[in-house]
Amino acid sequence: MSNDDPRDLAHTTREHPGESIEDSRNWPGLILVALGMAALGLTLSAAGYGFAGWAWIGAAVCAACLVLGSGLVVAEHRRVKKLDNAGLTVQVGH
Repeated sequence: MSNDDPRDLAHTTREHPGESIEDSRNWPGLILVALGMAALGLTLSAAGYGFAGWAWIGAAVCAACLVLGSGLVVAEHRRVKKLDNAGLTVQVGH
């Protein structure tokens, strides 16, 4: 097992318990998703108060963070599944 393999096969009977937290390669994606959610709240507040310029900027930041963050999380999940020789829809061990 290499350093890039987040599986802890010695201490658990399940394949990927707590994969999102255990695997530090997921953190940038999770942080971007959280920033996207915060940007969504700020964007809605700006739009509600009538600041159209800030609302458009916030919408662009929100969309970019959510798309990029989700893409990073899915890419890392695919990498881990590839280590198991399984596809994304295979739920063995989860």
